[in-house]
This record gives sequence, structure tokens and C-alpha cells, in this order.
Amino acid sequence: MWFDGFLSPKSSTQVPLYFFNTLSGGKERFEAIPHAREVRMYNCGPTVYGRQHIGNLSMFVFTDVLRRTLEYNDFKVKQVINFTDFGHLTSDADVGEDKMTTGLEREGLALTLENMRTLGEKYANLFLEDIRKLNIEVDRVTFPRASDFIPTQIAMIKALEEKGYAYVGTHGVYFDTSRFPDYGKLGNINLAGLREGARVDKDKEKRNPTDFILWKSNKKMGWDSPWGLGFPGWHIECSAMIRATLGTQIDIHTGGIEHIPVHHNNEIAQSESATGKKPLARFWMHRAHLQLEGAKIAKSEGTVIYLPDILERGFHPLAFRYLLLSSHYRTGANFTWEALGAAQVAFGKLVALRLSQKVEPGVVSQKWRSEFTGRINDDLDTPGALATVWDMTKDYSLSPAMLLGTLLDADRVLNLSLSLPDEAARALAARYMQEEVSEENLPENIRGFMREREEAREAKDWPRADELRDLIESAGYTLEDKAGGTRVVRK
Repeated sequence: MWFDGFLSPKSSTQVPLYFFNTLSGGKERFEAIPHAREVRMYNCGPTVYGRQHIGNLSMFVFTDVLRRTLEYNDFKVKQVINFTDFGHLTSDADVGEDKMTTGLEREGLALTLENMRTLGEKYANLFLEDIRKLNIEVDRVTFPRASDFIPTQIAMIKALEEKGYAYVGTHGVYFDTSRFPDYGKLGNINLAGLREGARVDKDKEKRNPTDFILWKSNKKMGWDSPWGLGFPGWHIECSAMIRATLGTQIDIHTGGIEHIPVHHNNEIAQSESATGKKPLARFWMHRAHLQLEGAKIAKSEGTVIYLPDILERGFHPLAFRYLLLSSHYRTGANFTWEALGAAQVAFGKLVALRLSQKVEPGVVSQKWRSEFTGRINDDLDTPGALATVWDMTKDYSLSPAMLLGTLLDADRVLNLSLSLPDEAARALAARYMQEEVSEENLPENIRGFMREREEAREAKDWPRADELRDLIESAGYTLEDKAGGTRVVRK
């Protein structure tokens, strides 16, 4: 128990807010801690050794919706997304190559702390550039760099050592998981299986297979410490940054589902041991993986797409955001170019609807606001929320002003820039204000190009499909791929 009771903020929605809590394994009502001024939320951020692919970016659309849902329910939010710029091995456990070192070697840079920081800043800035395009307001988020908190991490490791939770070996300092009886409680981990899997690192110094590194010795490069030259371990980075930026206890901690067994259980163990068993976070929320054509996104296997790849194909970045909103964060989404095309059609039609309302936004419909809130407050049910928005557009009892006011109210959470669409979104919307051309009314050569393009798409010959699109569009037509076919309009 954190406190003897809870208080709800004064809210106009009157709809309770529920999140799935990985810690309890079920949905729980989210309420404010008494006298708290704001919700403190920490989102595990990227390791900045390279550009983040669309699977990585999907995490931060989720946390943006989470933040906006909290604010929609009248909470204030302090949000922290960290940058890991050293110490993260290719495995979430203590095995594999150091990712930042791999990045330096890839770019032909010497292994120095200065170069590591430079590399990290390069890819941190590219990450910020990408998430801005997905409508995430970076100026409202704190982005600490792990390398800025070395003294804090050393102090935390020293405290754990003094309390008997850490021990020193020739490879560094380890956390003794046998001293933390609740180890593995997050996600109800099968500890026997986890310990068996942890044996693969063959580190004979560990007292227990699940023990993890707090300080990694490195004679060539690193920071000075009571244990010699080296680096803090990846797990201690997050615990130290949480403590420095948000305090010893926070309200929400998020990450990917891959963080549950090791990284987040390690965070809990070291943080709660350092603070005298105070719970690190009330709610733990985890996003499922985004898949690519039904398979895992993996750089090592070449199955990876970046946001610039999407933009180069003529898609609006908010069409990708819409695609992510169309699946629940705990079930994930399957990225295909066809699905993205359908999302772009839906996004364009929403913008077209907004632009067609030649009135000022009016009073929000309480009926539709309540239905929308009921969906989004049910563990961020974004597919249901979108469905509610589309249902609302068919309610002809609403005046144009009320329809627009309610649509823009929902967009406070969806964040599709419906209040002020950019030029690219306006151009996209213009296509849906044009008359569709049926196949029989197309010239014979265009019909032939259409058939050949469909065959190329079925064969996943995307370069040929793009060539045929260019030929069709150069003839004065615009194509919109959607579920069940392709829409053709005259330019």
C-alpha cells in the first residue's frame, strides 16, 4: 500500500479510468495519490546507437496516447523518456556485445567516451525528429541521458553494497537476487525457468544465475569508481534516472513486453532494495511488439522499416500513427503496406470531414464524449475510440458545429492534428472531395496498368508496383490503396 486512500481528480468525464497493470495481472482503476500534484511517468527510452525503426517508434505513440488520456481525465503529467547512451548489451541480460560500442565500430569511430556521447546525440536527435513527425510534443517531455547521471548511479550501487545487496567480483559488482525474495514478481515470472535461461552467460562469479551486473569493469574505457574503471550496468541506469528526475516512487512505468522478465524485474529489485522496500511504481504498462508482414521486426535479419521509408513512399506520418491507433497496445499491430494504405485513406477522410465543416467548433456532444471516454478509459482502447468517432460522424442529429466540436475534443487524445491539418494532410483530404472513377470509365491502358500493378503487389514486387503507380498518376489519376481494392480519382 502506498497510502491509506486515493482521490480522483475533478473530472468532467465522470467515467472511471482503468489500465492493465502487469504487476497485478489485471485491470485496475487509476486514481490520484492524495495531495499529489501530478502523475509521474517514466517511459523506457531508446538506446541511441542507431536510428529507431517503426517498431521502436510505436512505443512512443502508445506513451503519448497514455499521457493524453491522463490529461483528458484532468490529471497533470510529468513524463520522462530516457536515452541510453552506454552500457546496453545486445541481450536484455548481461550477455552480448555493447550496443553503443557496436555503433562506434560501425561508423569507424574510436572507442572513447567522447565519441560515444557524440554518437548518442546524433541518434537521439534523429529519434526526436521522427517522433515530432508523429505529433509527439517533445518540449513537454524530459529526456535525460544516462551518461549525465554517472555519480547518481555510483551512489546507488554503493548504497546497495553497504546494505548487503551487492557483491564484488573480478568482472564488476553484482546484485544478489537471493536477497530480494520478491524477485520475478512483475509478470509472475517462472523464476526456475528464468534462472535456467540465465545460465547461458556462464558467468561463474555469480552467486545465483539471475544475479545481474551493477558495475561492469572495463580496463580500456569508462568512468572512475570505487570499483575501478568501468560502466554502470544498463538496469541501474533507469533506476538512477527515475530517482533523480521523478523521485523514489512513481505512478506509471512503461516499456516493451520484452522488458518484463529481466530489465524491469531488475529495476524493481535494485530500486526497492535501495529505498527500503518502497514500491518503485504503482502501475507497470507494457506494449506488445509491432510486427512486419506477420514477422518480428529485426535489424539482424533485414526485416526493418524506418519512418523515412514510409515518407518516401508518399505516406503521411500521421497515417502511420492512425495505423497504430487502430490496434490495441497490448495486442500490437501488424504493419503491411496495404494496412498503411487503408490507414491513410481513413486519416485522409477524417481530415476531409474536418475541412468540410465550414463552421466554428460548437458545444461538445456529451453523449458522444461519454462513449468516446468509455472506450479510451478502458485501458486505452484506441480501436474502440476510433470506431466511436466514425459512428459519431453518422449521427445526423448533430449540428455541423457540434460534430466539429466533438471531433476536435476526441482529437485531444488521438492527436491527429485535426484542428490544424498541415498542407500534406490537406492535399490528402482533397482527394476525398473528388469523385471516384470506376474501372469501366478508365482508359484501357490505365486499366492494364492497374491489373499489372495489382499482380505486382500480390507478388510483393514493390518497386514495380511503385513504377506502375507513377505511370498511372502521370496520366492524371491518383491512387489510394485500401482494404478490398484501390480507389482511383481524377486529379
